[in-house]
Amino acid sequence: MPDHGAMPDDRTSTPATTARSPLQAALDRVGDRWSLLVVESLLDGPRRFNDLLTAVPGIAPNILSDRLKRLERERVVLARPYSQRPPRLDYELTADGRELAGALRLLADWGSGAESSGALRHETCGTPLEARWFCATCARSIGDNEATELRRL
Repeated sequence: MPDHGAMPDDRTSTPATTARSPLQAALDRVGDRWSLLVVESLLDGPRRFNDLLTAVPGIAPNILSDRLKRLERERVVLARPYSQRPPRLDYELTADGRELAGALRLLADWGSGAESSGALRHETCGTPLEARWFCATCARSIGDNEATELRRL
């Protein structure tokens, strides 16, 4: 008997012929709060499981274990053994994981509100920082009207 009250999973309800947006691809890899908080806690360097439990308040051990396994499958986190008996692991970000730092800072800044004291500031003068698109070839900032999004078919 079908469950008419169940909500469809957006990731599986899209026809295979429809192109995923880059944002959807990112969300498929790290799109829940626990995963993002785990990545944030690893930005300062490798941590052990119990250190992560402390660094991510409110996360249950089974949820942390699940997110670490998923992030490892997505090549965002690397697990390295530091003990064979009993098996124990250090977790650290891969290059892909470290690339999330800028996006996490932007999201955190947006969440804190532009005028709050938590906004990132220029160390020299104290001015709040702004995120801008930059073209390395032209060596200049690019406005939204000049940006083109590439989509895979």
